[in-house]
Amino acid sequence: MSEFIHAANIGDVTDPGKMLVEIDGEMIALFHVGGSFYAIDDVCTHDGGPLVDGDLQDYTIACPRHGAKFDIRTGSALSMPAIRPTLSHDVKVEDGSVFVRIRENGSGPNGNPMPSTTPPATTAHTNPPQTAATNTRSNNDATTETTDRPPVEGQSLTSQSLSEDLVRELLKQVKDPELFVNIVDLGLIYDVSFSPSSDESKQLVSIDMTMTSPACPAGPQLIADTKRVVGTHEKVADVEVRIVMEPPWTPDRMTDDARDQLGIF
Repeated sequence: MSEFIHAANIGDVTDPGKMLVEIDGEMIALFHVGGSFYAIDDVCTHDGGPLVDGDLQDYTIACPRHGAKFDIRTGSALSMPAIRPTLSHDVKVEDGSVFVRIRENGSGPNGNPMPSTTPPATTAHTNPPQTAATNTRSNNDATTETTDRPPVEGQSLTSQSLSEDLVRELLKQVKDPELFVNIVDLGLIYDVSFSPSSDESKQLVSIDMTMTSPACPAGPQLIADTKRVVGTHEKVADVEVRIVMEPPWTPDRMTDDARDQLGIF
């Protein structure tokens, strides 16, 4: 275990207040709240955002990028889109100085080990292409690439009249692989539109989908699954998924069903 290292003087941080310090080469967010000091990694576990730049309310810091909240005392993730805690570290105050000791696995108050689990939270997982180019794939390609997947649920939907509502129902089969909540209830689908295809009996479907992190590893899977489930409809010629960033996704876009599933009230 590392030693305590001088991080700041008591007067350097207002109460309540925060500052960024470097300890053993690590960037640490130091907080002063209610007469006590706390230290956590200056890293949002959702997308690596700097927590010290966020809004501090009581013992909660909100990431300035997507609003994920963390407990400054334990590092626990308190709200989506973060699902993992950030590390917390030991702090002591002596002779007007604040000292921090880095703990490899993080810790809660008084040096107690931080729990390995986190409260229910979510993140929307889509990974956009590196350019603004759209993603399209024919139904034949989708069939070839997904033959090892289980059968699509709700096959009866594929013969009903094609509409935006029906497409959204189909998309409820696409679920976040970590949270098991569908992308419609998570609020990731912004728009569904249709246009004619070379086959007059079928239509092209365009779907505007948002994301919360450009580096999410589950993105390609969600895009592929979106094309797969919509492409099963007998009147769909092709499916285009467009990644959009405006307006930015926020947790209040979730439905009540999603909140219930995640235990968010």
